[in-house]
Order: sequence, then structure tokens, then C-alpha cells
Amino acid sequence: MTETARVPWVVGVSGASGTPYAAAVLRGLLKAEQHIDLVVSRAARLTLMDETGIAWHDDSDSLHAWLTSQLDADLPTPRTAELERVRFWSPGDLAAGPSSGSYITRGMVVVPASTASVAGIAIGLSKDLLQRAADVTLKERRPLIVVPREMPLTGATLRHLVTLDAAGAVVLPASPAFYSKPKSMQQLVDFVAGKILDVVGVDHDLFARWDGRLGG
Repeated sequence: MTETARVPWVVGVSGASGTPYAAAVLRGLLKAEQHIDLVVSRAARLTLMDETGIAWHDDSDSLHAWLTSQLDADLPTPRTAELERVRFWSPGDLAAGPSSGSYITRGMVVVPASTASVAGIAIGLSKDLLQRAADVTLKERRPLIVVPREMPLTGATLRHLVTLDAAGAVVLPASPAFYSKPKSMQQLVDFVAGKILDVVGVDHDLFARWDGRLGG
């Protein structure tokens, strides 16, 4: 695919706990042969170190280490060709491609979305590339999926989430289901990632779908 034909999904990872959700979304997008522009916020780098022990350097080596950390044994290891579809952007680079509406993307997923990132996006603060890219996604009327994980939520955060919904974003809390009788933490994580991919219209096989039969 030529550079001019490359139309990525922007994935923004903020500082809330929940980096396994982001990893599962990234694996799902890569498996579906999607291109990705990845923005890992400064706070998310601390969370990633705490949850996985990985020092993030905005490169393929860091991503490979992340996507293969703490996985179930039967999950596939990402191939080099898959990782080549990922472009890395520094969170402080406000001249980056995703900061402009003329840079075409399919949309953006913020996963996990901290309360600070939710607030910044809701009020159009654009204090870093993650928030600016989300603001651009909204103003260009592209899909924006925001995945809050923190709880409980204050009234201010609830109001910010309502503001995002009114602006056209999809608010998708990281709330796994149990009807598929999950046997591992990874299956719970994959359920949330699969719901995100459903919203953006990307095919996946991350969870067993409800078929209308109780106790099935």
C-alpha cells in the first residue's frame, strides 16, 4: 500500500490503569490488517511500566514487548509485517499528522481513557497530541470511541462524558460481560476490545456472541 493510500485508525493510550485493553485493541486491529497511528501519553508510559514492566520508546521493539506480555499461551505473536503498519507519534508533537484535519484517518479510539483525558477532550483543551487528535476527530465528524475505566465517577466526569456523547463520540466503558462464561482475565479483556472493534466496524473473533439461548 502506498503512503498516500494509508488511512489509519488513531489509537490514544492515556494514563488510566487498563493497558491490557489497549493491547487487545491493537492486536485486533493488526489482525484485521488495519493501519494504526499510536499515541501513548506521558502518563500512560508510567502506567505501562507499572502494569507490564515495559519502558516505552515509541518504536516497534516496545510495541512487540507490550503485545506479547502477560498473554494467554494460545494468543498469536504479532508478526514483523503487522508491526510495520503502526506509526508512532510523540504525545508532545503537536505538529504530528493526527493534529490536523487534513490528515485523513478512519477515526480514533482512546483506550483506556483517564478522567483527565476525558475532561481535556470534552472541553477542547488539546494540551497534548492525544487530546488534539481526539478534538480533530470530533470536528471532522469521524468516529471517536472513548473507553473510561476509572470508577467511581464524579459528577464532573459524568458531565464530561455526556458532553462527549452530545458531540458525537461513543462512550464505551470498560465493562466486560459474563454470559460467555470467561475462563481467564484475557477473555474479559478481549470482550471489551471486541466491543470497541464492533463499534468501529472491524471484524474480529475476540468473544463468543450472544445467540439467544440461556445457559448455552
